[in-house]
Amino acid sequence: MQASPEFQELRSRFRSFVFPMTIAFLVWYFLYVLLSIYATGFMGTKAFGNITWGLIIGLGQFVTTFLITFLYIRFANRQIDPRAEAIRLELEGEAA
Repeated sequence: MQASPEFQELRSRFRSFVFPMTIAFLVWYFLYVLLSIYATGFMGTKAFGNITWGLIIGLGQFVTTFLITFLYIRFANRQIDPRAEAIRLELEGEAA
């Protein structure tokens, strides 16, 4: 089953979402870390009131995490799960 075209397509679709999203998030995260280390003046600058850019970007990390989770769930429900279910049914049908 692992060598079947259906399984290979499933892996390809999964990777086409997960790898770019992971790279994008890591770049975003390391940008935050590097700004925190090397751009302390910018990160400490007040955007409005007592809210600094560092706090806004830091909270943006949480928002980004929830957004990626939402996007992955939607992607998995539409693209991954139906194909995985079809492969599972085919595999169980052959085993029975």
